[in-house]
Amino acid sequence: MLVVVALGGNALLQRGQAMTAEMQRMNIRTACAALAPVAEEHQLVISHGNGPQVGLLALKEQAYSDVDAYPLDILDAQTEGMIGYMVEQELGNVLPEDRPFASLLTMIEVDPADPAFADPTKFVGPVYDKEQADVLAGEKAWVFKQDGDKWRRVVASPAPKRIFEIEPVKWLVEMNTVVVCAGGGGIPTAFAADGSGALEGVEAVIDKDWASELLARDLGADVYVMATDTDGVYLDWGTPSQRLIDRATPAELAQHAFPAGSMGPKVDAACHFVLKTGKRAAIGGLKDILEIVAGTAGTQVVA
Repeated sequence: MLVVVALGGNALLQRGQAMTAEMQRMNIRTACAALAPVAEEHQLVISHGNGPQVGLLALKEQAYSDVDAYPLDILDAQTEGMIGYMVEQELGNVLPEDRPFASLLTMIEVDPADPAFADPTKFVGPVYDKEQADVLAGEKAWVFKQDGDKWRRVVASPAPKRIFEIEPVKWLVEMNTVVVCAGGGGIPTAFAADGSGALEGVEAVIDKDWASELLARDLGADVYVMATDTDGVYLDWGTPSQRLIDRATPAELAQHAFPAGSMGPKVDAACHFVLKTGKRAAIGGLKDILEIVAGTAGTQVVA
């Protein structure tokens, strides 16, 4: 089978852990050890989150005021390269020597007219007090929203339209290469408004699970897996009556509401993949990845 696995941010950094290179490498080593048996049995394409890493780069840039901060598309590219490098290296330490692997910087087209740009909702970068936020909003035309007792920049989260590097990804998969791509939702890219056909980076954040869903569809994946820090999707989460959904159709899941900031996008992306392809999607813990791929663990979303 061809399996696309979207690694949640917890695969790189557990909640409360220091954002050191050593800590991230330790977590990636654990993730790759879990993924290796999948790669030995199937064709494998991996995507990943990058939220904490982009936030850390934004904080570092804030400390150097002599140069304007790099835009989000460049920060996305930096983190795709950094994380892809570590995943490649750790996979190389556990896979057979003759198994090829590669990571690709991945531009994903978004529509500048997407309604998401009218109401930015995705928090990025460091927190500020109200006075600092007001100054930056005036200087840089950034949009800020309150995050607890502080203020943070928000950017749009437009829908992914097209993966520009999808053909090279397909070529690599045909050669049984383990591919790491579409990290952090890919690099948001659009065609210039002047009609020249030139490509430009966009200050936005594409949802990782939706970008990975598009990747899985374009590749004709047999199963699309979102690996998280929980063992699946629960009803009544956090209450004494919570219960795991082990198998459901999109229609059955549509009868329930899931938190927009956590499980909601994953459930929506899984349902969309199943409705569009008739194939299977799954959500569950990375530690159970081999069983999830086999259909015996996690939450299986089926036609």
